[in-house]
Order: sequence, then structure tokens, then C-alpha cells
Amino acid sequence: MGRHGPHPPPGPGASGRAGAGAGGAVGVSRPAVDEARLHRLLGAADLAWLVDRLRRRLERGQPLTTGTVSLAAPTPAQRLAAERLLGRAPGGGGSLTVRLDAVDAVLRRSGISPEGLPAAVSALTGPVVPLKEARRTEEQAWTEAYAPLTLLAQDEPLLADWAARVRETGLVRRLAGTPAAARTLLDRAARVLRELPAEPARSLAVFAADTLGSSHALDDGTPLAAIALSGVRALTGHPDGTGAAWRRAAWASAGLLRDDVSSTVLTLNLRGTPALDWMADSGEPSVLTLRQLAHHPPQTAPPLIHICENPAVLSAAADTHGAGSSPLVCLQGQPSAAALTLLAHLRGLGASFRYHGDFDWGGLRIATTLLQHIPWRPWRYTADDYRAAVAAADAVPPPLTGKPALSPWDPDLASALAEHAVRIEEEAVLETLLSDLGPASGYS
Repeated sequence: MGRHGPHPPPGPGASGRAGAGAGGAVGVSRPAVDEARLHRLLGAADLAWLVDRLRRRLERGQPLTTGTVSLAAPTPAQRLAAERLLGRAPGGGGSLTVRLDAVDAVLRRSGISPEGLPAAVSALTGPVVPLKEARRTEEQAWTEAYAPLTLLAQDEPLLADWAARVRETGLVRRLAGTPAAARTLLDRAARVLRELPAEPARSLAVFAADTLGSSHALDDGTPLAAIALSGVRALTGHPDGTGAAWRRAAWASAGLLRDDVSSTVLTLNLRGTPALDWMADSGEPSVLTLRQLAHHPPQTAPPLIHICENPAVLSAAADTHGAGSSPLVCLQGQPSAAALTLLAHLRGLGASFRYHGDFDWGGLRIATTLLQHIPWRPWRYTADDYRAAVAAADAVPPPLTGKPALSPWDPDLASALAEHAVRIEEEAVLETLLSDLGPASGYS
């Protein structure tokens, strides 16, 4: 009978079952409801609409002894059922209106439900939990579901802001649907994020199998992958984006690789393997894959390596200085797993680093991400360098856009960017950078 179909007739001994008052669920001893007669009286399919309306009123905390309920377009069978219930026609007109006090009186006088409608509705449809109480219970369940995220934020301060955003945006509720599913989802996501970044880099599928018991647990399109990848971005500073290539790069920023050849790093005049030596002798750039770095890493490292953000700098260095250029590594944006693996390896061999990037908010984020993995000193990448570049610009530089970022190696740099509100790309200071990379340069 509708969404709350009638209970089957009671078995032996069931006639002593307690009823429920208007305040909530069954549990307190009450005068018995005669369920067999109740089902004959109110349990018919043509009165399902009435029982459903009565239950909703109970859930909202409204009384069942006063007022009316109406059905806009009743069938003849529904009108006849109401007439039999009340012993008279419920009224004329196109709609069907039933007075609640009349139904309540029938139940009490007949002895079917000595406590009237509230107990009868509970007997027919099950215990009634008021909506306010149900909402409180559900909210408590959601609070408990977020426990893995709360603990993760306490243990990993870098993820605290992210955890708060996940809670506020309702992403977990949309992905999981229920508190129980959310608790499982967040427990698994926290397990993933506690193991990151992976050092050294490793296969995403192998990591998922080891951490979660399934190599497909972090496949694209799963709720777990969506939550975990958003946490990865918070952990590594990887920028917003979409598409398969962006997701591959985002995972790689935390050391998780879809494969070992897609992640690459661009270099100039590094040595230490036969291939690198040959390219350095000719002064040509090299592209190293993560697979190459895992199987055949450089065996030597120069004492100082310059790092740039944009390939145009490295290409110009090769054109200008060739084999005489200082060793140079290009990140090509956010540092890839290959770049981080190479730089960590070179640092282990004794190399130190000087870094330059674009003077904009994105450049500061890239530099900060790199600083979280390896130490470096600024290579003309301070507030004074930025102000000098702004002053020397031949034309008005493009405006600064995006969300502000910090510059922990020189806090004044972020302030200077906010003050001047223009961006200076590496290409705009290319001549200065190239002079630092020449064989006769005294810059170190």
C-alpha cells in the first residue's frame, strides 16, 4: 500500500504489541492495537494515500486528532473506501477530504486502537521517527564519516585546508551518497594520501594494489580516484586542469606513474652516461624518461646546476653557448616525476642548484613545489630581480592574474608581485639568463 505497504496480519501473540504515540517510535508499553481489524479497516490499497499522509504528519510532529487531509482527484474506489471507514460520505466536490478527528474517533470507539491514530499509523507502517530527530541522527553519522579526514588533517598539516574544503563543498556526499559509504571512501583516501609522495616514484597500479588491495582501485572515474587526486593536488601544489594528460601529470607530481616513459625531463650538458656524454659533446638538449633514470641514471654530477621553468631558455642556451653552456635542467612547468627523480639523484651526487622561473603566481607555486623536494638558491629570482625586470621592460608587461602565492625563499618577492601586478616571463629576461650560462660567466 504505497511506499509504506501494510504489515502482514499479526501472528500468535502479536495482538499485545505496543503502539506509538505522536512523539516518536514504539517502545513504551501501550494499550494493544488490534492489528487484524486495523488492517481490514485502514490497510486497504484504496486508503494507502490516507495512511501515507498520516505518517508524514507524524514525522513532521503535527497532530493527528485535528485538521483534515485531502486528495485532489480521488478514484471512485478511494471515495468509497473513505465512506466505509467513516460510515458516511466524506463530503461532495471534486476532491476527497477526510477529517482526522473523525477517523481517530472511529479507532478509539471501536477498540481497534485505543490511543487513536498515532498508534494505528505506527502499527501499520512501523515506528515513526520525527524528521528533526532523523536529521540529527544523519548529521551525526556524517560527522563520524569524516573522522578519517579529520585525523589526516591533524597528522598532515599540508592537507588541513584541503580537508576543510572537501567537507564544505559536499564533494564526499555527492560521490558517496550515504555516511557509511563516505566513511569507507575517506578511510581509503586517507590511506592513500598518508603514503604520498612516493619516493622513489612508482607505478600507480602497483601502489594501488599494495595500499588498497586492488590494482584498479585508483582508476579514472572512481570516487576514490577523484578524492585522492584532489588531495594529491593539495599535497604537491599541482595546478587545476582536466583531461587524461593532466591527471597523469597530477599523479606523477606525487610520484605515482601511469607508466615509466610518459614522465620526462629536459636537460642540457649533463654528463654521466654514454648517451648524455655524447649529447653534451655536441651541445644538444636531451630528453630523459623516468625509465632511463631508473635504469641508467647519471654517474657523475657537476657542482652547480641551473634550473629553469621554460623550454625556451634551454633552447636558447643550446643555440647561444652549445657545448659551452653551464649544465641546465628545464622543468617545463610543474616538476614531473622524472625531473624530481633526476634532481634528487644529482643532489645525492653532490650537486647544488640555482632556480629561475616566471615572475607570476603560477611561477611562484612551481618554485615552491620544487623547494619542497630539493633545496635551491634563487637564480635572479628575488624581489630585487623582479623590480629590475619591471623597470627595464620596453613595453607594459601583461597583467598579473590568478590566485596569489607565497615565495618562501624571498617573502618580499610575493609582495613585490602584488604591488606591481604585472608578470615577467623568463623570455623577457632571456639575455640576462643566457649571460649567466656562458663559459665566461662569473655568476654562480
